[in-house]
Order: sequence, then C-alpha cells, then structure tokens
Amino acid sequence: MFTLHTNNMACPLLAILLLSSALNHFSSAATLADSSTLTSTDALLCLKSRLRGNTRAMAMWNNSASPDFCAWPGVTCTRRTGQPPLVVALDMEAEGLAGEIPSCISNLTSLVRIHLPNNQLSGHIPSELGRLSGLRYLNLSVNTLSGTIPLSLGALHNLSSLDLGSNGLSGEIPPFMKSKLTYLSLVGNSLTGVVPPSVANLSSLTYLLLAQNQLQGSIPDLGELSSLQNLDLSYNNLSGTVPPSIYNLSSLNYLGLSNNNLGGTLPSGMGNTLPNIQILMMHNNHFEGAIPASLQNASSMTIIHLGNNSLTGVIPSFGSMPNLKHVMLYSNQLEAGDWAFSSSLANCTRLQQLNLGRNNLRGDLPPNSIENLPKSLTALTLRSNNISGTIPLEIGNLSNLALLYLDRNLFGGPIPSTLGQLSNLVVLSLSQNKFSGEIPPSVGSLHQLQELYLQENQLSGSIPASLASCENLLALNLSCNTLGGSISGDMLGKLNQLSWLLDLSHNQFAMSIPVEMGSLINLGSLNISHNNLTGRIPSTLGSCVRLEALRVEGNLLQGNIPQSLANLKGIQMFDFSNNNLSGTIPEFLETFTSLQYLNMSFNNLEGPVPIGGVFANTSGIFVQGNPHLCSNGALRELPRCFASASTKKQKFFVPMMIALSALVALALILGVFSFWLRRRYTSGERIGHSYMELKRITYGDVMKATDSLSLANVVGSGQFGIVYKGWFDAEDGTVAVKVFKLNQYGALHSFIAECKALQHIRHRNLVKVITACSTYDLVGNEFRALVFEYMANGSLEDRLHNHQCGGLSLGAVIRISVDIACALEYLHNQCIPPVVHCDLKPSNILFDNDDTARVCDFGLAKLIHGCSSGGQSGTTSIVGPRGSIGYIPPEYGMGSEISTEGDVYSYGIVLLEMLTRKRPTNEEFSDGLTLHKYVDASLSRTQDILHPGLTLETGDQRVDHIPNLQEHNTFALKDICALRLLRLGLLCSAESPKDPPAMHDVYGEVTEVKEAYFSIDNRRQ
Repeated sequence: MFTLHTNNMACPLLAILLLSSALNHFSSAATLADSSTLTSTDALLCLKSRLRGNTRAMAMWNNSASPDFCAWPGVTCTRRTGQPPLVVALDMEAEGLAGEIPSCISNLTSLVRIHLPNNQLSGHIPSELGRLSGLRYLNLSVNTLSGTIPLSLGALHNLSSLDLGSNGLSGEIPPFMKSKLTYLSLVGNSLTGVVPPSVANLSSLTYLLLAQNQLQGSIPDLGELSSLQNLDLSYNNLSGTVPPSIYNLSSLNYLGLSNNNLGGTLPSGMGNTLPNIQILMMHNNHFEGAIPASLQNASSMTIIHLGNNSLTGVIPSFGSMPNLKHVMLYSNQLEAGDWAFSSSLANCTRLQQLNLGRNNLRGDLPPNSIENLPKSLTALTLRSNNISGTIPLEIGNLSNLALLYLDRNLFGGPIPSTLGQLSNLVVLSLSQNKFSGEIPPSVGSLHQLQELYLQENQLSGSIPASLASCENLLALNLSCNTLGGSISGDMLGKLNQLSWLLDLSHNQFAMSIPVEMGSLINLGSLNISHNNLTGRIPSTLGSCVRLEALRVEGNLLQGNIPQSLANLKGIQMFDFSNNNLSGTIPEFLETFTSLQYLNMSFNNLEGPVPIGGVFANTSGIFVQGNPHLCSNGALRELPRCFASASTKKQKFFVPMMIALSALVALALILGVFSFWLRRRYTSGERIGHSYMELKRITYGDVMKATDSLSLANVVGSGQFGIVYKGWFDAEDGTVAVKVFKLNQYGALHSFIAECKALQHIRHRNLVKVITACSTYDLVGNEFRALVFEYMANGSLEDRLHNHQCGGLSLGAVIRISVDIACALEYLHNQCIPPVVHCDLKPSNILFDNDDTARVCDFGLAKLIHGCSSGGQSGTTSIVGPRGSIGYIPPEYGMGSEISTEGDVYSYGIVLLEMLTRKRPTNEEFSDGLTLHKYVDASLSRTQDILHPGLTLETGDQRVDHIPNLQEHNTFALKDICALRLLRLGLLCSAESPKDPPAMHDVYGEVTEVKEAYFSIDNRRQ
C-alpha cells in the first residue's frame, strides 16, 4: 500500500508519479481477477455448447439466468477471501448429456471431482484430462465412450478414484503407476489383453473391478495390494490357476472370479487367510478338489457361489457364518457325509437359498438334516442326488419356502402332510421318486402354489378334494402313479387357472370324463390317457380353445367324437387310440392346419377317412385297428370305400355320380362366366367370404361398429390400413377393425396375403381373427376389412418408447420374448404350409387383457411350400425387401429369397431393442454401425448395453466418496439371464450366418432363460 504525503509540496512531480503507479497496480489486480472469472465461465459455456441432450441443468448455464457460475446446477466452487471463485467439482449424473467430452474441460484447472455417470457421452476420453493435476475423483461410467484409455490419466498424481465402467472402451489396460489410486473400476467394457502386472504396484488400492471384459491370460501376482477389499475379475477369459498370494489378502471381503476358465484347487487354509471375506463368487470354472473346511472361519460370509465346477469331497460346515444368505454348490461332485453341514446351517439364521442339486449326496436324508435348516430359507434344491429315505416331517417348519425341488431322487414312503404348512410355496417338485400312499389333503393349504409335480411315483388313492383350494395352479402333473377313483368335476371347476398342463395319465381313474373339464379354457395340454375312463368324450372340451395337445388314449371311451372339438383350431396332437369310439372320423379334422399327430387306431370307427388337410400326409395319421374304415385317399392300407358295396348300390351310385358331375360342371361354367364379368369391371386379386368359416358382416355393419370410421375410434395406422376400435355384439365384445386403404398400391395384395395366412393359423400368441369383409361401399368402391380381437393393453412399441407407459422390467422382457418366440415357432414349424410373418417389429406385437404378447399384422406374410420342419431350407420365389426398415435381414436387400430365417433375424433385432431401448433406426446407427454391432462390441459389459430401467445404478454425490461394497457388487449378483438374451439376439440377427438358428431352438433357449430367471427371482423373494 502506498501513502501520499500531500504536505510535501517540494516534490509535486514525485507525488503524481507515485499516485499513478498506485492506480495502475490496483487496475492490474482487478483485471487479473476478471480474467480468471471469464476463464471459468468460458470453459463452462464451452462444455454446454459441445454437449447436447435434454438437460434442464445446463439450460440454466447462462449469464442472464445467473451471472454467478457457482450458482449454476452441477457446479461446485470454492471461495477464498479477496480472490475469484474456483470451480472444483462437476456433478451431472443422469442429466441426459450427449456428445463428446470437449478438451476445454481442462481449462477448469482447479477441478477436484468430475462426476458424469449415467449419460450418453460418446467419443474418446480427452487426453487433456491429464492436465488437471489436482483431480482426485473421475467417474465417467455408464456412457457410450469408445476408444482406448488415455495414458495421460496415469500422470494424475492426486487421482484416488477412477471409474470408467460400462462404456465401449477397447484396447489394453494402460499402466497405472500412481500410488494414490484407491478405487479402479473398468467393469463392463471391451478391454483386451491381460491384467497388467503394473496394477500390483498400486499399493493403496482397495477396489479393483475389471469384470465383464475380454481379458485373457493368467492373473498376475497381486500379493502386495495389502489394502485390497474388493477384487472382481469375473466374466472374462482368464485361465490358469489363481496365484496363492490372492488367497492371502486378509483385507479382502469380495472375491469374484466366476465365468472364466480358471482351474486348480482351493487352498486348504483360505478361510484363515481371508478372514474378512463376505462374498465368494467362483462359479462356472474348472476348480476341483475339496471345499476347504477352513471356510468356517470366515465368519462374515454372506454368499458362497461355487456352482458348476468339479469340486469333490464332503460339504463342510457353515455354522460359524451367521450372516450367510446364499449357498450355491450345484453341479459338482460333492458328498453329504454324515450331513453334519446341514445341522451347522441352524446357526445361519439369514439363509435364503440352498442349492445342492446335481451332486453325489446319496444315502438317506436324516431327520435333523431338515429340522436344523433355518426358517428364513426361501429356496431348497436337492434334485438329482439319489437321496433315499423319507422326507422328515420337520420340513413343515420351513415356513418361508417358495421353491422346493426334491425331484429325481430315491425318496420313499408317504409324502409328509406337514408340507401343507408351507403357505408360501410356489413350486413343489417331488417327481421321479418312490413316494407311496395317498396325496395328503393338506396340499390344499398351499394357496400360493402354481406348479405341482408328483409324476413317476407310486402314489395311490384318489385326488384329494382339497386340491381345489389351490386356485393359482398353472401346472399339475400326477401321471405315472396308481391313483384311482373318479376325476372330480367340482375340483376342475375351481382349478380354471390351469394353463400349462394337466397330466393325469397312466393311473387308474374310472367313471366318465367330467363335463367341468371344459372350464379349463386356458389349458395348453391335457393328458388323461391310460386310465379306465368310460362314457363319452364330453362336448364341453370344445371350450378349451387353447389346447395344443389332447390325449385320451388307452381308456374305455364310447360314442362319437364330438363336433364341438372343431373349436380347437390350434391343436397339434390328438390321440383317441385304444378306446371303443364309434361313428365316422369328423371332417372338421381336415381344417386343422396345425395338427401334426392324429392317432385314432384300435376303435370301432367306420366310413370313409377324410382325404384333405392332415390326411393328405399319412406320416402323422394312424387309423389301423378299425375294420370298418375305408379310404379313397393316401391311406392305401385301408380298403377302397366302394369296393365292398353291393352291385345294386353300385348301379345306383354310378348314375347318381354322373348326374352330380353334370351339376358340378354346370356350376363351374356359371362360376367362370360370373368371374369373367366381374374381371371386366375390376382388376386385381379377390377373396370372398368363404375363405374361412366365419360370420358374415357387411359394409353397413362395419360403419355401425366404428361410428362411420370415426377418427375418435382410430387406434393405429399403417402403410396399408387404418385400425379402428369397434363393437359388433356382446359375443365378440370390443373388436379391432382393420380397414384397408385400397387406393394405396399393394394394399389389396396385403389383404389377400393376410387372409391366406390367417386361414391357416390359430394360436394363443397370435391376435385372433374374428371375420373378414370383402364387399363394396355405398358408391360402388371396393371395400376390404378384417376384424380382430381387440388388444386392450397397447403395443410393445408403446412400452419401449412411450415414457408414459412405464417401460418394462427384465422379467417382462423375458416373458414377452417367450411369447413372441412361441408364436413364430408355431408359424414356422406347426403350420401346414409354414408361414413367414415378414414384418415382425414392436408395433406388430400387442398385449391382451392378461398382458400376454400377441403377434399381429400378416399383411406381408408368405406361405412357404415344401420347406422343412425346421424352416431352414424353405424358400419362396418372391424376392426383394419385405418388411420394415431396421428389421429386414440384409440379405433380402440383395435379392435373397424369403425364408423363415428372415423372421429369426427380425426376432433378434426386437430382442436387442427390448434390452437396449434403442430402435435399430436410431440416428446413432450410421456409417456402418448397427444395433447388432453396437451390442456385439460391448457384449462383455451388460450394464452398459442394458437400458438403465433394467439395471439401476446408484452413487454418492460427495466429492471424495468411494462407493461401498454393496453399491458395486450388485452386478455380480445379477442374473446372467440378460446376458443370455443379448447373446441370443446377436445370434439371431447375425448378417448372413453360416448356421442360423431355427425358431425351435430359439424358443427352447428363451424358455430356459424364463425358467432360470423366475426361479432365481422367487428365491430372492
């Protein structure tokens, strides 16, 4: 500070000079302060200009809204007296940021924390971040960043936490030589190469998360990381043995090595050298030898997952682990010994899941083996172990059990009545054992039960009436026992939720089939064969319209086959053999296009065998043992129908046939003439009402039903038609009316194609057609419409991309995947001829009142003649693109013929779209990048690929926060079901695959995923 003495007038010039110098000094200081402020402002505005997306936070980054940038959302400053503020943190999690991170971020030289996870940031990580020498925390996880990890990040001396997980990063892991790094997560990328040995030099490291990449080679020696708490190398391609030093990291509480190619044995003392271990994930490898008994010293253990290895020896004690929740030891070669391990579990009062299936437990099950299990248990699996003896009564104490799998063993004696105490039981499987006696009435107390499997035992007596109380049953299998008595109609009337199967075959049931069997309108498979049932086949079975298999063979049934069975349009298997049925073979069987197997042998049927439909191909038709049948068709083992008639009848028959032929010829001539007249006034293909035996409606009916095609009733629109909501009568209820835009080129062909396809199909996962209308409007214009069952719950397109619809859970995605695959498998392999949909996409997948997915819109469908059952070789002569952009196989655009493989490709794209919520036509998919390539490049990081709605991410907002164990181990506990679906989607949508999957195999895979997911989901509950 300068001081002027104005009384010294002897030096006025000096005073002036001093004053001028002082003013310049203050001016320079002010300018410097303004320059610093402008630099921070400019850097923040640069970030805003380079990043895009719907972010409300950045919308407020402007001087007009707030001149103080420290007040801008997501910006944290530090203020010092007399100095300009400094930006020290950027917190913009899940703000919808998109675009590349600009290099101008490095102008914020005082940054300590950068927290930008859960956005759509793309491009490379800027190497300029290496200039931020004060940076301590960097989190760019769950974005779409690509390229390699910049070497400059290794020069950040103060960096303690680095999270680049769930991106698209590739290349090798660079050396991180800075000793201050305590948290390193590169989970879920496409990193290759080996785990760099330099990681072992990060002596302060507490978290090392490298899971879900493509790392190879062996695991380096990490014994110097004495502070390491969490090590996850799972879901890679690592091989060799685990370095012994890793088992000596006493601070370790999470060890994830699952899903690799690791082998060797587990050290006998690992429980002593890992005293703090909480979660041990080593499943799906090649470990062998015994489970170390010393593990009981790891008293903090919560999860032990060693399934699917080659472990041997006796299961050790777990009693010193009071916090244990999951014990997964399935698919090994473990033994029970004296079952002491089960007694030790009494101390594990939090245990939820115990899976010992597919081992070598053998021997009798001691009573205390069940008695000592904790009541907290929700899932118990002992299947496929050759366990003998009886089930202890104490099993009823496991009151929280939801899943109980004891099947494929040697259990004997009666089924304990105490099972009725398991009020939360959802699945009970005791099949393929040696249980005897009656089914205990207490089973009726299981009100939550959905699946009951008791087949292949030695059970006797009758079905307990109390079973009618299990009103949530979806599947009931009591086959291959010695059950007797009658089948209760009252019980069936109350079990109307049965939808998967009802199998009572190979028992001793007598009396007649109850008429209440017709109340099972959702049932898919009914098997009551090989019993002593008498009387007639009840006509009420015609109400079971979703039946795909009906087996009544091996009984004493009489009378005719009821005409009401004509309603079973989706039936695939009929077996009436070995009964006393009489009358003729119904002609409606000719119209069953999905029917593959028909056995009517060894009855008293008579008359001619139909010659159309399924009867034209004799490979699935069996009618032997009916001496009064005859055939004029392909069944040459039967006598010709008129060979045995009397001469008198022949003399009468021949003139009658001549007269009839003349009438037919005349009708044909008149028909051709009428057709020629119509062709003079109209052109194009026509299809009349008779294409299906459905109710007739007129143009006026359609106008009345849709309020004269009111815009208020429009529920959808496509290239060739508009769909209206309408009402015809109470029988049909609300319907959907698709009116074709015949002024649009191709619309008439679309109508014809859809009619041809729909007359061949009927399935629970296809939208039901009610009728068709082919007529003229009031001014003489052609009018074409199809009437469908109304789907009240919208489309898959809405659920994926309309935020007001709430999105989909992973469980919903799996259910929908199964429904779609079931429909396509039916079209390809069970329809005769097979049908290719050609336009599978989310908008053509609708949901009914039960939220079942149904495929619709067969306007581009093609019937394939002469294709194999697998659908791999069948093609059509029509070439060229057929379908919607993004869902069409690339080979269609190159002139390849239409085939079932095209539907498989579309299914794969739809599956990937459900999992990623990304349309295949998104703008980001350009310059050769496709949805398939996007998923394929990032397959090892499912958390990045899956939509955030399927995998929730959490994080602390503090500057120096290091995520805790629970926050960063959830991915290790997630189902691998999503990964299996992603892989299946890639397999189906591969361009020009050498060995494309058939829809039958695809359906099998998604069904397995569904069973696995919901089994795990129930166990977690």
